[in-house]
Amino acid sequence: MAETGRIAVVAVGGNALITDDAHQGIVDQSVAAANACHHIADMIEAGWTVLVTHGSGPQVGFILRRSELAIDEVPPVPMDYAAADLQGAIGFMFQRALDNEMRARGLDRQAVAVVTQVRVDRDDPAFTHPSKPIGSHMDEATAQRLAAAHGWDVHEDGARGWRRVVASPAPREIIDIAAIRHLVDGGFIVIACGGGGIPVVASNKGRLRGIEAVIDKDFSSALLANGVGAEMLLITTEVEKVALDFAKPTERWIDEMTATEARAHMADGQFPPGNMGPKIQSVLDFLEGGGHCGLITDIPGLTRALRGETGTRIVAD
Repeated sequence: MAETGRIAVVAVGGNALITDDAHQGIVDQSVAAANACHHIADMIEAGWTVLVTHGSGPQVGFILRRSELAIDEVPPVPMDYAAADLQGAIGFMFQRALDNEMRARGLDRQAVAVVTQVRVDRDDPAFTHPSKPIGSHMDEATAQRLAAAHGWDVHEDGARGWRRVVASPAPREIIDIAAIRHLVDGGFIVIACGGGGIPVVASNKGRLRGIEAVIDKDFSSALLANGVGAEMLLITTEVEKVALDFAKPTERWIDEMTATEARAHMADGQFPPGNMGPKIQSVLDFLEGGGHCGLITDIPGLTRALRGETGTRIVAD
């Protein structure tokens, strides 16, 4: 495949760094990031220009929980600062792992993590209807107790328990996109928009300030991909392919669908908001913004998916 120079954004979920309840520590997450980067490095070695984004939902929950436990000793951590903290920490995990992969493969490439601000609208309706789950799952009694103590909004998250939810406004502008483009043009492997980006709002005079929210990393990934002129948006998830009638006797896996077909399945309720929905919508946003192809698969299947052997492709009509 002649792929030199083609740009792809690879979005890795924050849950992908926590393989199970027994492996939630920093060292465990670093190992998981290194495993992901091994597959991403295959893309780079094949000639792709790759940008990496990552989620941070569980990790934000850890930071905020530590902050709550220490609230009598030190001031609490605002969510925008927590997002910045994790962009640095998780960005370092990916940066180190990618640099190690480049050295091992004899490739003269260097990774760099960009602490990225993403503007959202001050009047986004998400601020009056918090819906983004963060942090670990809890039983109902624990969730309600913490909600009463800290003013949280909590919702039931299926059979897995209860979680805190916060506002998840739509990303409107990547403030640092010019710097990111410059780094990509300079040959760097860029890690950007971690955790969806640090949410900021602009005053009438254009002054930025952070705000308490979490941006969906898939939506920011689509905005980033369009902003750098990427050909492909590759979103990793826990399954190799997207399914219709998921977990039902009529379940069937999809190899490829057009944007029109994807919209029709969305309208039929095939892709729930708390599951595959944001990933499909992000790919549709990317295609509407000029992208050529979206690809959804799991991390181990990434290289095979690029060869067309697995994964679900969504293409423009």
